[in-house]
Amino acid sequence: MSALLAVLPEAARRSSRLIEIGKGETLFERGHASRWMHCVIAGEVRLLRRSRDGGEIILQRARAGFIAEASLDQNSYHCDAIAATASVVLLIQRKTFIEALEERAFRNQWIGHLAFELRKVRAQSERLSMHTARERIIHFIKTEGDDGVVTLTESKKDWAVGMGLTHEAVYRALAEMRRSGQLMIDGLRLQLVQHSARR
Repeated sequence: MSALLAVLPEAARRSSRLIEIGKGETLFERGHASRWMHCVIAGEVRLLRRSRDGGEIILQRARAGFIAEASLDQNSYHCDAIAATASVVLLIQRKTFIEALEERAFRNQWIGHLAFELRKVRAQSERLSMHTARERIIHFIKTEGDDGVVTLTESKKDWAVGMGLTHEAVYRALAEMRRSGQLMIDGLRLQLVQHSARR
């Protein structure tokens, strides 16, 4: 994300501004005109839709990165964006952002950013298709970690939500994996034990 902002052209910089929003506050709502591109500098903002029964469906969770990138070519937002924690967000005028893509350095960084996000979404989709909490945990560590080790950047309860599981199911699976010697747990640090990582 920092590499992308580092090559943001001057015209787009001049059209940008930082805002602060409190936990639970709305950054934008579904149907509002998409006048801005949003980059979360600190905190967490979630992209939400409402289910028919009124529940929340989390489509994206942004920490230190862009949110609702697909709004770039849309006249209005198709979801709500709500701050999960107190957050700082950089607003970049959509018009100047589109113009910035004419510059090669910024365009290349943006393409790289979108490719990275696509890989994340594909990994998440694959993970959500798995049937057991254990399978999803192992997949997460292998795809999001490094050499069988990952340090969570959120609470285990929030992590469970992102994997489509209840936190009770995640806690049970973690405890079973630790008891069986498949996993080492140190706070938010999870490490697959070598023999289980090769299974």
